[in-house]
Amino acid sequence: MHLRGIEHVVRIPEWHLTTAEILYRLPDHPAVLQSFIWQKVDRAPAFPELHGFLEFWRKDIEGQLHSVRVASAALWRPAEFTYAEGVLHLH
Repeated sequence: MHLRGIEHVVRIPEWHLTTAEILYRLPDHPAVLQSFIWQKVDRAPAFPELHGFLEFWRKDIEGQLHSVRVASAALWRPAEFTYAEGVLHLH
């Protein structure tokens, strides 16, 4: 049995789906920003896969990075509710 690609079948607790929106400058038009969406299973909060991809981008792709916005299922927490001790009336 081949174990390659097993992460799609077996869920590893520390690894979660991670999405990154990468904004970069076009080489021929530096005033224009382009968006690229990267998505992979990665481990938060270190994000080794994302850091590896960004290092590859810096070395091999001409578009200069502007910003990276990351969202991960590991970073989300359940909503916290607190009960109010009184009532506030406006108007």
